[in-house]
Amino acid sequence: MKPRPEASVKIRPYESKLGGRVAIISGGDSGIGRAVSLAFASEGADVAILYLTEHRDAKETVRAVETAGRRAIVIAGDIGDEKFCQRAISRVMKEFGRLDVVVNNAAEQHPQKALEKITAKQLERTFRTNIFSFFFLTKAALPYLKKGGAIINTTSVTAYRGSAALIDYSATKGAIVSFTRSLAHAVVKRGIRVNAVAPGPIWTRLIPATLPGEKVETFGSDVPLGRAGQPNEVAPCYVFLASDDSSYMTGQVLHPNGGEIING
Repeated sequence: MKPRPEASVKIRPYESKLGGRVAIISGGDSGIGRAVSLAFASEGADVAILYLTEHRDAKETVRAVETAGRRAIVIAGDIGDEKFCQRAISRVMKEFGRLDVVVNNAAEQHPQKALEKITAKQLERTFRTNIFSFFFLTKAALPYLKKGGAIINTTSVTAYRGSAALIDYSATKGAIVSFTRSLAHAVVKRGIRVNAVAPGPIWTRLIPATLPGEKVETFGSDVPLGRAGQPNEVAPCYVFLASDDSSYMTGQVLHPNGGEIING
């Protein structure tokens, strides 16, 4: 065959998967975002963490990143504001001089018992945080991403199976899947890959903060593995999608969800 298929795997001493790269991570102060920040740092990346008002959490994440031997900066503000996203990217370029990975991760949810309970204010807020921000941050970042750059979006298992109590949230997560697939086609000739991660029930501060007590106690018990996942069980998906290990993947979604089959 000409050319011959490339089947050999390079056997080499351990080297970091993200060495020398810079990533910006929205919602990077806690939960999945914090785990991704730490995972990226452990693989050699410096990180910029976007968050809203959780200053203590953000500082704790920075300390952990620095303990891993990498640099971290924090930028507080509302990612639902396009001008903030533009300022955040400008700050990253000023501090690091480059940008290689964009992780659109921040989200909010507000459970309601019925559609009629979802106000126009809640609907707009959920969409502004969960999907508008993905457009804003990515749009601001694209001029600086070079060939080999990666964009990773956090969607959810609810995008595929829905959630009666999270109608607006699920709708935004479905939009993220379409955003991922469409953007992947739009930037493929620029050598930039776009993929997503759709976590199932993951134990983060968002869960006890938004769900009633009885739901919290049984959270995650209905998946095949019988338990909620931990943020550090999801973070390796982001490392994979950010690194050259996933060089032949774009427009795809990974599903760390405890074994639930969602056909997506």
